Amino acid sequence: EHKVPFYARQTRHLLNLNGLIDPTSIDDYIGIGGYGALARALGQMSPEAVIEEVTTAGLRGRGGAGFSTGLKWKLCRAAAGDVKYVICNADEGDPGAYMDRSIVEGNPHRVLEGMIIGAYAIGATRGYMYIRAEYPLAIKHLEIALGQMNDAGLLGENILGSGFDFDIEIRIGAGAFVCGEETALMASIEGQTGEPRPRPPFPAERGLWGRPSNINNVKSWANVPLIIEKGADWYAGIGTQDSKGTSIFSMVGKINNTGLVEVPMGISLRELIYEIGGGVPRGKAFKAAQIGGPSGGCIPARHLDVPIDYQSLVSLGAIMGSGGLVVCDEDTCMVDLARYFMSFTQEESCGKCVPCRVGTKAMLATLERICAGRGEPGDVEYLEELAREVKASSLCGLGQTVPNPVLTTIRYFRDEYEAHIRERRCPSGVCTALVRAKCSNACPAEVDVPSYVSLVAQGQYAEALEIHRRRNPFALACGRVCPAFCETKCRRSELDEPVAIRQIKRYMADHELERPWTPPLLEERKSEMVAVIGAGPAGLTAALRLAQKGYPVTVFDSLPLAGGMMAVGIPEYRLPRNILNIEIENIKRAGVEIRLNTTLGKDITLDGLLDHAGYRAVILAIGAHKSRKLGVPGEEMGGVYHGTKFLCDIALGHAPDLAGKRVAVVGGGDVAIDAVRSAWRLGASEVHLIYRRSRSDMPAHLDEIEGAEKEGIQFHFLTNPSRVLGNGSVTGIELIRQELGAFDTGGRRQPAPIPGSEFILEVDVLIPAIGQEPDLAWNVGDDSVETGRGSVCVVNGALATSRPGVFAAGDFALGPSTVVEAVAQGNQVADTVANYLRTGRAEPVVVRPGYEIVERQFDMEQYAAATRPPTLEIPVAARRLNFCEVELLFDETTVQEECKRCLRCDLEWLETMGLEYTPVPERELVVERRSS
Repeated sequence: EHKVPFYARQTRHLLNLNGLIDPTSIDDYIGIGGYGALARALGQMSPEAVIEEVTTAGLRGRGGAGFSTGLKWKLCRAAAGDVKYVICNADEGDPGAYMDRSIVEGNPHRVLEGMIIGAYAIGATRGYMYIRAEYPLAIKHLEIALGQMNDAGLLGENILGSGFDFDIEIRIGAGAFVCGEETALMASIEGQTGEPRPRPPFPAERGLWGRPSNINNVKSWANVPLIIEKGADWYAGIGTQDSKGTSIFSMVGKINNTGLVEVPMGISLRELIYEIGGGVPRGKAFKAAQIGGPSGGCIPARHLDVPIDYQSLVSLGAIMGSGGLVVCDEDTCMVDLARYFMSFTQEESCGKCVPCRVGTKAMLATLERICAGRGEPGDVEYLEELAREVKASSLCGLGQTVPNPVLTTIRYFRDEYEAHIRERRCPSGVCTALVRAKCSNACPAEVDVPSYVSLVAQGQYAEALEIHRRRNPFALACGRVCPAFCETKCRRSELDEPVAIRQIKRYMADHELERPWTPPLLEERKSEMVAVIGAGPAGLTAALRLAQKGYPVTVFDSLPLAGGMMAVGIPEYRLPRNILNIEIENIKRAGVEIRLNTTLGKDITLDGLLDHAGYRAVILAIGAHKSRKLGVPGEEMGGVYHGTKFLCDIALGHAPDLAGKRVAVVGGGDVAIDAVRSAWRLGASEVHLIYRRSRSDMPAHLDEIEGAEKEGIQFHFLTNPSRVLGNGSVTGIELIRQELGAFDTGGRRQPAPIPGSEFILEVDVLIPAIGQEPDLAWNVGDDSVETGRGSVCVVNGALATSRPGVFAAGDFALGPSTVVEAVAQGNQVADTVANYLRTGRAEPVVVRPGYEIVERQFDMEQYAAATRPPTLEIPVAARRLNFCEVELLFDETTVQEECKRCLRCDLEWLETMGLEYTPVPERELVVERRSS
């Protein structure tokens, strides 16, 4: 087992014999020392000594609350009465949890031995094993074990000649979750309805049939023989100061290694998920862990290093519970997760007390409304208020912990609740009523993907392109450089590979290349003027949308050409300038004026635009063109070009002479990859890419990384520069090797330098490309706006800045992002600016995109086995010393056949929502508008 990573980091004391002994053989158990602890307790220890040993060991209840087991026993022993009972709670009701079942099925004698020792310590003469009927194998093994114990004199009168009498009876429960609560469990044993009763009196004073009773969980009883056998000091040496021993988790959900995990208390959530669980499948990001079962709480990625113990979990809003652990990845909707657990617990509520009976029903109804797209402002606050009342006034532990999933998801993922309510959008693409198709939901610009793909399948390219342009005017550009968020969520990938949506888009746009587009005017013309600073995708999109709404718009840019980073940051082998210019001309035909070579802070100011030039609103879409520095000695010498300036110089016709030179680029993102591939095209004799992490950690897109590898770029992973060498000009760089250490909040290991591993790489040119940020030289004095970390502008939900009338979008609001993300912000800021001009209020305005219903005109089943066509490229040899476009266009037949691989989630959505499937004549737009 120690060679298997899943087992190597576990500490198995309760599960160590599972699979190694026959659970139906008492001889096997005795053969490995079983019942030795019982013999020691009965023959060598007084009841008080047993209780003291368990107390010193620090054993706490494994059923949820974590109350001291020794103290619990002591209170029961001290209670008045000649008849006392001990009870084992094996009513494991958490969804997906099977820790107790596995222990009872695999080693029932250890649990029963613990019960006898506890009964001896407390002074009980009868015990009950309460187990749910859904565990037939566990019940069978218990019945066999009890029969063998009776035959061996380990139950009944005068056990092991000690004079101690004790019997155990099995009571089978009907599977009610509430019977996991101790007073409801006792009521069920008594033959009554399994409902909780008020406490005090507590069971230790007045429990089963009014007699003093002690209830412990399966895992608690199973720990007792270990403590008596190996001693309190041994047991106390495992875990943390306040949480001793091991804990067993049922690890399920979005994780590579599922199953039961036994680990010391205090292990970090990160180690549990990544070291033992093997991380999240398919390269997805870890999002949260629901720990403690339906009444537990969600712990987000930023708390991955929390030690799993009683106090730490409570401080985060969760509980240890019985050991359920559900791992959630980036595709999990936290609102839906809260709804699921609330649905379970509300159904399992016994209904005895009003707070739980009524409160959980009201909470569930509110969550269901939110997930169905009918949430209202104030619902989140209402949920919080309800949750606090239910926690404070419910009768039993079930009701008191039921709100935990809701409270923790609101605490850590409030933005998802707000997206459901205010934007009528499920960011994770889970809530059916809010997700017509996962591809469109994943697209930042919310492009109607199924409709345009379906029209392309029918050869209706102009109509398809018109649909795309309603949300994204850069179909030609995004058909080439979009990271295709839509494809990452495509449901077809669950069968084989996602539909090649980006290539379909490119064909559609290229097919209509010769037909100039004049964006339609959608509203009457207005007099209020708007200024946009920055002619990148965010600024141009915002300008276009405002122009279509009738506003006069002027775009200012400091560069001599429009397009922003699309023009000067993306090399022509990916996005040819003539292609981009076509889309810029389209926007100008809408009436947008573009003034180039105009710099904010030098040629224009915010004061001047707003107070003197007559503009009613200004949108800052200045992008992030400033490269971050390495911060190492020698970085200022000649031969060092920062990544964004290097690419910009190439785009403006000022490319440095790299013929025959050795070039090194530092970084792992898109700018770094574009830089190494551009340097190779400029004739560099050697091109190196230096990245401080591993290849799998590179944020650059995989297609571009693979392209660089084909072109012979030399990669140096787990390597970082420590200084630049040279005498005025670069002659080399000193590099130091890295090793991966602790994980960060995103689930990636942090690199750390390896002392003494330095080496020299001889180069003539060094290009740092480790990130970009906005240039804020203009942002001073009265003309400034508030910025935050990374020089990103601080904005509210309306993308409004700290200065009235000034808004921000694109990289200046998001940080460095993609073209389509910038386009989405351009759409959003245009809506909010238009609302501001109408009302004078800078408030968020949400306009849901329209969609069409395009009839499917082919038999989907014929394409069940169809495969995605490979992307074609020009040969590597043909790329050298030029910037010709690398990717080739699909032919028409290939494109149309690929479109038919689409599973048409939008039509399935119509059926699910109970809407009539009626194709709209002449592609009339069906618009759903909701604003808040």
